[in-house]
Amino acid sequence: MFYVYIIYSPKLDRFYIGSTDNFDLRIIQHNSSLYQDAFTSKGIPWDLFLYIEGNNSAQAYNIEKHIKKMKSKNYIQNLKQNLYWEFLLVYSLLHLIYNLIAHLFFR
Repeated sequence: MFYVYIIYSPKLDRFYIGSTDNFDLRIIQHNSSLYQDAFTSKGIPWDLFLYIEGNNSAQAYNIEKHIKKMKSKNYIQNLKQNLYWEFLLVYSLLHLIYNLIAHLFFR
């Protein structure tokens, strides 16, 4: 599984967007001083703001590029809100389908 992740630094009041196939390790790396010259070393601690699962590295990279191209804090905040509502919609539809199937076949 590949992930696009967005982390937030309260210290810098900035977001950082990246992609990886090892999400847990990557967050640990961002919150360590392992790479002292890296941008993220200046914003420790970083908090997870959002992550998106991708099917492969190319898809994750394309999503990462798209988010970075927007260059907007509002876009990132709206993305999280919209993904939440999309999840609720999908969950509601699946629940409706499940109930319909149960009603039709298991009365």
